Amino acid sequence: MIGILLRILYSGNSIVKKSQFFKKQYLFFVIVFLLFLIITEGVGQSLSINGGNRELRITDGIPDGQLIDVTNTNCSLRYTTPFSWPPRNWKITVRTTCPDQSFGLRVIAVSPQRGTAAPEVTLSTGNPAADFVTNITWANNSRCTLRYTAFATFAQGHSGDVDNDRHTITYTLQQQ
Repeated sequence: MIGILLRILYSGNSIVKKSQFFKKQYLFFVIVFLLFLIITEGVGQSLSINGGNRELRITDGIPDGQLIDVTNTNCSLRYTTPFSWPPRNWKITVRTTCPDQSFGLRVIAVSPQRGTAAPEVTLSTGNPAADFVTNITWANNSRCTLRYTAFATFAQGHSGDVDNDRHTITYTLQQQ
């Protein structure tokens, strides 16, 4: 369509002068570019978790020591940020809600395709959202592995003694 428009504007039968043609071509390019930015502004942002709900049961310990941490890496996080000009940085935050939390839970982003993984985050009810992956520039269907680690002391008990914690973990994608 652009080629047809340009041929009409620059045909030999047209009364459009060469300098007017280039001004119109430049104006047309600017208008199309601005429409592209307006259309893509805030579009295409997504965040999803693959792998479903996980259960980490703390049951084993070292004699005269501590309970053994339980780790799971069967989940992944997929994220897409919208294209913007000038480029913007995005981040993913994480928080949990767990009534009557008995055990500790940590999470870390392993090998994010875009962005920088924050240090391992200890999740506790009532704590504000913590940075999880930062400095994400435009990311199209990027992913990272989620590594959850459940931990407890003998004083806290284990999954057989105390009812399991039920965490609702919230990941949020937002501008940095």
